[in-house]
Amino acid sequence: MVAKGKDASDLFPAVVKNVVSKNIEVKKLVYVYLVRYAEEQQDLALLSISTFQRGLKDPNQLIRASALRVLSSIRVPVITPIMMLAIRESVTDMSPFVRKTAAHAIPKIYSLDPEQKEFCIEIIEKLLSDKTTLVIGSAVMAFEEVCPEKIDLIHKNYRKLCNLLVDVEEWGQLVIINMLTRYARTQFVNPNRYGEHMDNERFYESEHSSQEDQTPVTPEAPKSFTMDSDHRLLLRNTKPLLQSRNSSVVMAVAQLYHHVAPKTEVGAVAKPLVRLLRSHREIQSIVLSNIATMTTTRKSMFEPYLKSFFVRPMDPTLIKLIKLDILTNLATEASIGIILREFHTYVASSDREFVAATIQAIGRCASTISECTDTCMNGLVSLMSNRDEAVVAESVVVIKKLLQMAPAKHKDIIVHMAKLVEKITVAMARASILWLIGEYCERVPKIAPDVLRKMAKTFITETDIVKLQVLNLATKLYLTNPKQTHLLCQYVFNLAKYDQNYDIRDRARLLRQLALPNEKSGALAKHAKKIFLASKPAPVLESKFKDQDQFQLGTLSHFINAKSSGYQELPDWPEVAPDPSVRTVEAPMPWTDDQPKAKKPTKKKQSFYSESGESTGDDSSSSESDSDEESSDESGSEDEEESKSEKSVEAAESSAAEVSSSSEEETSASEESASETDSEEEEKPKKPVKKPGKAAVAAVAKQQLLLLDFDDVPAASSAPALLPGNALAPSLLTGAVVNEKTSPLQVTVSSAVFVPTQTRELLNRISGSGLSIDYRFTRTQNIYSGKMVTVELTLTNSSDQDIKNICIEQKKLSPGMDMQVFPSIECLNVNQSQTVSVGMDYADTTQPATFDVSTADRRYPVTLHAPVGEQLQPIIITENDFVSQQAKLKGMNEIIGSVEISSDHANESSIKQRVYSVANVQQSPCTNLAVYRFASRTLSAGALVLISISVDDNGKASITVNCEKMVIGSMLLKEVKSALKST
Repeated sequence: MVAKGKDASDLFPAVVKNVVSKNIEVKKLVYVYLVRYAEEQQDLALLSISTFQRGLKDPNQLIRASALRVLSSIRVPVITPIMMLAIRESVTDMSPFVRKTAAHAIPKIYSLDPEQKEFCIEIIEKLLSDKTTLVIGSAVMAFEEVCPEKIDLIHKNYRKLCNLLVDVEEWGQLVIINMLTRYARTQFVNPNRYGEHMDNERFYESEHSSQEDQTPVTPEAPKSFTMDSDHRLLLRNTKPLLQSRNSSVVMAVAQLYHHVAPKTEVGAVAKPLVRLLRSHREIQSIVLSNIATMTTTRKSMFEPYLKSFFVRPMDPTLIKLIKLDILTNLATEASIGIILREFHTYVASSDREFVAATIQAIGRCASTISECTDTCMNGLVSLMSNRDEAVVAESVVVIKKLLQMAPAKHKDIIVHMAKLVEKITVAMARASILWLIGEYCERVPKIAPDVLRKMAKTFITETDIVKLQVLNLATKLYLTNPKQTHLLCQYVFNLAKYDQNYDIRDRARLLRQLALPNEKSGALAKHAKKIFLASKPAPVLESKFKDQDQFQLGTLSHFINAKSSGYQELPDWPEVAPDPSVRTVEAPMPWTDDQPKAKKPTKKKQSFYSESGESTGDDSSSSESDSDEESSDESGSEDEEESKSEKSVEAAESSAAEVSSSSEEETSASEESASETDSEEEEKPKKPVKKPGKAAVAAVAKQQLLLLDFDDVPAASSAPALLPGNALAPSLLTGAVVNEKTSPLQVTVSSAVFVPTQTRELLNRISGSGLSIDYRFTRTQNIYSGKMVTVELTLTNSSDQDIKNICIEQKKLSPGMDMQVFPSIECLNVNQSQTVSVGMDYADTTQPATFDVSTADRRYPVTLHAPVGEQLQPIIITENDFVSQQAKLKGMNEIIGSVEISSDHANESSIKQRVYSVANVQQSPCTNLAVYRFASRTLSAGALVLISISVDDNGKASITVNCEKMVIGSMLLKEVKSALKST
């Protein structure tokens, strides 16, 4: 359905359930679906985040990479911290495929939140130091997308990139070559600065040494130039890629040589580029346009391959036109004969656009090669007798341009063209003939007045461009031969005076004052001859690809000859080369054991191979425990107690996972592991148990930072006094130390400290035909359900008649949401207002409630939004409980931000008032006077929400929101920041 463009968003809940499938093919399909519809169903997509986080720990590298790819493709801003943590962990993954996927995710997170640029640069720096060819191309791509100006990141990796370039995948080669092209233009000097006197180094030392002494050095010649070794390294390592099967790579190397290599070495790219002309027509057009630009400055490169650019009958028109341009650029005295014979064949083509371009190409050849000017002119004159009117018209236009170069030699051609005025109907050709006769009217004094007489008869029916040239012809003839053309000139001016085109009327008014002066004429009339009969420079016929050299070859901007979005201009060569030592990287030293020799890990080896040792499933935990055993003899007992407490927490986590999991296999496996752990602990000798102190509490908090599967366990509890501070309820943490007690957290629900009076508009009186509805949140206990937000609606009748039977219908609520409507209002009199209450259970989401307000006459669709601060219920909590619950809600459940507060509002009363205005919370006690703490819980699920605000002496406030509902926490942070920032 998705592939066919059908809307499958209604199936989102059913598809998301299959994300836990163990079938990789099914998972791939689910991932594709999630990427497509995650933005539309943000809250439901967040439910599967825990599954992706588990996938990041999967032994299969394909599953880890797929999970990261989908996680980075969900365009939901609230999961940015999760994406950052996932990318940070994936960068150090053992699989290069996962690291490559992490590199692809960096531009996605940067486009989602540009404020994370520093984080992205840090990750890119790590990826650029990767020595795996599979990763390096993606790392450079991320560098180009995020921070192409950070050239210092490339210095120490430059030589590695050059050496690994041949082994990188083709897509990565393309990205790296384009980046190295700009790098070379900023770090090396121009190798063509000294022209022919530079010392062109060869690819092989023997070749260089054999020719080193053959170049004479004259006193006038500048000092010989020696290319930088890193510059030579780049050229030497990219040259083999000219044999690549990928046309994009060949084109990238060609543009690198064109912009960076010495002139004597650029010719190496000619043959590979010509080879690409055997590819598809799309590739041909790109390659030919780049070749056409190169031939404007380096025509000798492609002269041996002249016949490769001959036009084939099956070529599309675009390719034909580019080949014509290339053939014209390559034309020399030796090859002009072959090219003109080829052009003579092209003129007979049925493609009119191609024929016109061929005639223009003949004119360019005539203007650039003086030896063939007469030959080309005779050929163009013969085309004037062609049956095709388009050929004749284009020939006239080209001849007109050529005659400006030597008009005295071609008087007969002007006479011949004057006779064709009546036969030619193409406007541009007629205008060109008239311009020629007017410009050189002194050379044809008998023919020019007769041509003006004929044109005056048909002036009314001519096109605008021809009329303008008729006016110019009349003016010039009057200035050179007033006796014969005075009346004709006045007649033409009178016709133009009443023409429909205002350009022609204005031109006639101007020319009349200059050519036919009267008493009101100004001083310019005296210089009319100098103005109209001045010698004009001959037009320069150039290739249209000459100006495209300003853009980098192979780019979209070069192809369309305009600066496109995202184009980076090629930097200019520096006058002095920067310090090359920045690219020098110290060789890695042999590995040595830096550990102190006082204590050898002799016992560690025995425990590693011992059957009675700890489980080796988690290498990091085992290594940490071993290092703790070696640290000191005095702290051995304390470390053992801490490890036991950590194991008890892990056992509680596994038991909680067993409660939430629906798979029998996973449940049985976890029970077996738990029983084995219990049996091992029973076999150990009993030791006196110390009361757990701060170290044990810190260990528990550290373990809870790693609890990412927080969506798999229902957060709701049957007892309203119990708060699920984490995905694992405190009652499940058997053996864990929480505030020195194992009993669940006891809280007291408080009434609202502040009740906002601000009202919002639900239905405008214009849209509601006189019925207006405003609403506000009362922050009181809802009479229908403790999970509902109480919303007070004020209905006002502003119309001129009573409104009857007002009620709510057609509720369109997201899954999990509920609504308790008000009783139907039978009649609302004119200018009367009535207040009613509704209950809304938003299910702890940011989705609005959509429903219809119905009257006896019609229905009005409305949308009711509830800020996250209004979906909270204030609670009273002690300082110790606040700290312990905040320690549980770390990692992904903690969102931190900062804001600048003005000195006038940095006091306690102002901060409290602003927080109360946006969130229904209760202040909690705190011994630190510079820290303000607020506690509440969500109405629907009862999830704990903790807010901490610390203000320093400079007025900068650090805001921390802890909540297992990431969407609620992120949105609440933004609202609190906005409230504290406002003046």
